[in-house]
Amino acid sequence: MKPIWHYPAFIAHRGAGKFAPENTLAAFKLGYAHGYRMFECDVKLSADGVAYLLHDATLERTTSGAGSAANWAWCGLAQLDAGAWHSAAYAGEPIPTLRNIAAFVRANDCLLNIEIKPIPGTEEYTGEVIANLAAQLWADAAVPPLLSSFSEAALAAAQRTQPALPRALLVDSIPLDYLEKLKRLGCSALVAQVAHLHDAQVVAVKSAGYALLCYTCNCPERAAQLRALGVNGIITDALDTIKPLS
Repeated sequence: MKPIWHYPAFIAHRGAGKFAPENTLAAFKLGYAHGYRMFECDVKLSADGVAYLLHDATLERTTSGAGSAANWAWCGLAQLDAGAWHSAAYAGEPIPTLRNIAAFVRANDCLLNIEIKPIPGTEEYTGEVIANLAAQLWADAAVPPLLSSFSEAALAAAQRTQPALPRALLVDSIPLDYLEKLKRLGCSALVAQVAHLHDAQVVAVKSAGYALLCYTCNCPERAAQLRALGVNGIITDALDTIKPLS
């Protein structure tokens, strides 16, 4: 069975890989300039429930803030510098909300993979809020965003809340019971780490009728091999050497 896949083959990781500060609007704009038309980003909730882009559980690595992101309301997060850590050229770049990113991708005919990154203990709530917001922001879109997460609880909540939105289970290495998990969560795709992905697994996942993505593949030769095997989506930082295809 051939899985239904409405998305491009190559997906820019966190906006523009490592060429701009990750998970910022500047990164999305640079990825777009490189020809990418689909992006992956990490979305979590502020202490007062605003959906915004950030990968880490803490703020130090990619912003001018400090401590646990779970303790910050949006009014404080909105004041942080999310670009200076990367380079002086991006100093002052703010943390974007999911609304900000949705406006950009929709205005530019791009697609999005939203990785739901819940604060520990808020998995179900985060899945519900992000799914509802995504459904609202893409209400009239021909192709909705793909929701993915390592958190099965967050995906299950998204499934209950907005069952029409496509979902993907994120894994490090593919577990033996992955088919049961995909079926239970109503997922259409599996997303696996490229370093732990074997060719036989690609064939097995695709034969079972699911789409398969991998992260973070930065080797053009390996990307070509995986595409030839049938991998649907390659999430990459290597915007300079892996050229996007539709």
